[in-house]
Amino acid sequence: MIVDHAWLLLAFPVLGLVLNLAFGRRWGKNVTGIVASAAVLGSFFVALGLFLHLNGLPEEERTIEQVLWPWITIDQFRVDIGLLIDPLSVFMALVVTGVGFLIHVYSIGYMWAPHEEGEEEAMGDIPRFVRYFVYLNFFVLMMLTLVMANDFVQMFIGWEGVGLASYLLIGFWFFKPSAADAGKKAFLVNRVGDVGFILAMLWIFRLSGRLNFIDLFHPENVQALQIGATTIGLLLLLAATGKSAQIPLYVWLPDAMEGPTPVSALIHAATMVTAGVYMIARNAPIFALTPTAMTWVATIGALTAFFAATIALTQTDLKRILAYSTVSQLGYMFLGVGTGAFVAGIFHLYTHAFFKALLFLGAGSVMHALHGELDIRKMGGLKEKMPITYRTFLIGAAALAGVPLLSGFFSKDEILLAAWEKAPVLWGIGIVTAFMTAVYSFRAVFVPFWGEPRNRKLFDHAHESPRVMTVPLVVLAVGAALAGYIGLPKMSWLGEWLAPVFHGVMHEPEVGVAAWALMGVSAVVALAGVYFAYHAFVVNPDVVLSIRRTLGPIDTLVQNKYYVDEFYMTVVVNPLKAMADWLAYVFDQQGIDGLVNGVARATGWLGGQVRRVQTGRVGTYAFTLFVGVVLLVMYFIVLAV
Repeated sequence: MIVDHAWLLLAFPVLGLVLNLAFGRRWGKNVTGIVASAAVLGSFFVALGLFLHLNGLPEEERTIEQVLWPWITIDQFRVDIGLLIDPLSVFMALVVTGVGFLIHVYSIGYMWAPHEEGEEEAMGDIPRFVRYFVYLNFFVLMMLTLVMANDFVQMFIGWEGVGLASYLLIGFWFFKPSAADAGKKAFLVNRVGDVGFILAMLWIFRLSGRLNFIDLFHPENVQALQIGATTIGLLLLLAATGKSAQIPLYVWLPDAMEGPTPVSALIHAATMVTAGVYMIARNAPIFALTPTAMTWVATIGALTAFFAATIALTQTDLKRILAYSTVSQLGYMFLGVGTGAFVAGIFHLYTHAFFKALLFLGAGSVMHALHGELDIRKMGGLKEKMPITYRTFLIGAAALAGVPLLSGFFSKDEILLAAWEKAPVLWGIGIVTAFMTAVYSFRAVFVPFWGEPRNRKLFDHAHESPRVMTVPLVVLAVGAALAGYIGLPKMSWLGEWLAPVFHGVMHEPEVGVAAWALMGVSAVVALAGVYFAYHAFVVNPDVVLSIRRTLGPIDTLVQNKYYVDEFYMTVVVNPLKAMADWLAYVFDQQGIDGLVNGVARATGWLGGQVRRVQTGRVGTYAFTLFVGVVLLVMYFIVLAV
């Protein structure tokens, strides 16, 4: 039975990275990429087998725990290494391995050629090429460990594992200071969020004595968390804001663009940034106990969606437009799960994986054609030179914008409907963000691909990418177009599939006249955004200049990303550096070292004084003895008197 071999889901990526570590330098780049891709494909087939097996079971039997081996046993505390096989974990495994496989295949073609200044030597370095695919397999392994975890401890292992993998891959071009700094920034910012995860885990164990998900979420046991549910929920939210790049810990994600573009696609689409959304969904029974924490999740999601969308409107780097778009779309997912629409949040996570992976890989194709150039102001007319990249990128942008009948439209609309029922103000923020999303999505289409070439040298150099890169683009484009149909209102297969996981806590928005009216508003807003982008960036670009002049200081504020990085540098980073310098050079060197060295100097001085009596002369010793005897005699005489 496939469930008995579910461990192969994790074993295949391990096998791929071990084989490449052992033999990658011998068998070269092509075989290395094929082995790494085949490993992820193997995991995909295992996940598919688990899906088919669960689908054939009654709903009440679709939660299976497979214990692989016992790990920690201390009195009543027990942790087993195992897998939780249920509709949510298997669905996530399919997304991770399916999209991850396409990104691995794309990487074989992308990583062959240098894309930025300074990478020529690096690309000729086979050990570095091998290391890239080892890191990629490790990333998938850790994400699968996270989503298939049967308890909080194993989830935390995967949680930290994807953090380590992101550090290694974001800073892959470590010879570039910007890449090395971006990797460190991602690692450190996520550590802040991880404090929340650890404290929440400890508090859960303190209240319930359990960390295993099946035991903990039993109706009788989950009530033990009622007294601390709000605290636990807020701590888990802190952890999620770090991993899923929400306010205030979103600042690492835009800088993560320093890694190779397929890495950006993997992080943004199928792995690390979705971990926070998945973690909240997995802990839905806890969040259902605390409306306060749920409100915070929804509010932070809505504000992040709006905030990041405004920044995406002003960016000129193609990958950074997509990066801030990811932050914004993750905000929509938080808005969904925060309003209790857990299925809608997971639905958007799923559709987003297709169109965001497609857009990032499309950006990588543009980089491949233009030797690393990403400034859209230097592009133009590329649809003639790159027809496959253009058409697939257009589909991805339309899905992101929420154009009707494409995947993003259906998933985003369900979230907006849930927001309307929760609080109309949240819906208002979401619908305004939807308009901005359509504008910046099609700005990323019209400026690079339409119009006249702005840089003739770059345009003449442009060419379509090889098939190993374009085939994954086409597959993802099909997904971006059609993936939304599994979650259509009134006939949602996804809702029925996930129902056993969210039984008793799932909020299903009512699909009535109001829902269809809101869907119509959402469609009009998306199309209005597309039209505005066409008018502003194709027909009459002076519109943008006029708007910027009208906004004045606000435009400057947004162009500089609200000075959030500068604020953190001034308020957090620089004071910490100053304190570290004081501890290192004043407290440590002059305080601790000064005390220790002072004792040493005092001891040396005392020894030097004592050393003077050791002259080696017999006469001196005899005189000293005589003086001592005289002093003793005088002492006794004084005592006698």
